[in-house]
Amino acid sequence: MKYYRRKGQVSYGEAIGIILLDSEAPFIPGDVANATTYDFPVRFQKVEGLTVQKMMDHDKSSLDKIIEAAELLQREGVRAITSDCGFMALYQTELRERLHIPVFSSSLLQIPFITQIIPYGKKIGIVTANSKSLDESVIKLCGVEDTSNLVIAGLEDEPNFSSAFLIEEGMLDTEKVEKEVVNKVLKLQRENPDIGVILLECSVLPVYSEAVQRASGLPVFDFVTMIRYVFSAVVRESSGGFM
Repeated sequence: MKYYRRKGQVSYGEAIGIILLDSEAPFIPGDVANATTYDFPVRFQKVEGLTVQKMMDHDKSSLDKIIEAAELLQREGVRAITSDCGFMALYQTELRERLHIPVFSSSLLQIPFITQIIPYGKKIGIVTANSKSLDESVIKLCGVEDTSNLVIAGLEDEPNFSSAFLIEEGMLDTEKVEKEVVNKVLKLQRENPDIGVILLECSVLPVYSEAVQRASGLPVFDFVTMIRYVFSAVVRESSGGFM
């Protein structure tokens, strides 16, 4: 087998590029922004000034910086690009227009797929960082035309989640946040007994997916299920890795 260098590329083997917000929350194993979450190499690229608050406000003033970060990851050899915020769906269209590799900016892109595999009449329960910000305009950017099968609950008023990830006070109590997330899911189930699956929108929530599944008894999709799925498509196991 013969290998050839790529002009300007100085490291190889990172299949998934991840655009990061300018956030200083603790990102623990299981989180999208923690490299130990994956059993394959990933490459991170932070966008200066792209704050959580900007994402919650649907502020697209960072578009040029995001495109620059994505194009840099592409030049560095990644085969697909994602992010660490479900609200990056706001940039999905522009990123697809500029790049020549797959872009899956938001965990919410899984909604059309999930809709097709759950039983008729079942709904998708979505847990998001901020239900006030997750409106139809964001969801429809993910290829969702009909939102009638979605029920949404937000964590914006949960004190431990909010202090760690929205206010960014610098400390994360995983046990307390897990309890908030699980209780939110159980309340959603009680109020909507026709929910057939849970989708965790926020990139910090895969840490709690196992606890959510254990408590709810439902299939749970999150950011990491999507990333692993795309990785399995862009790097086939029989290839023995890639450059």
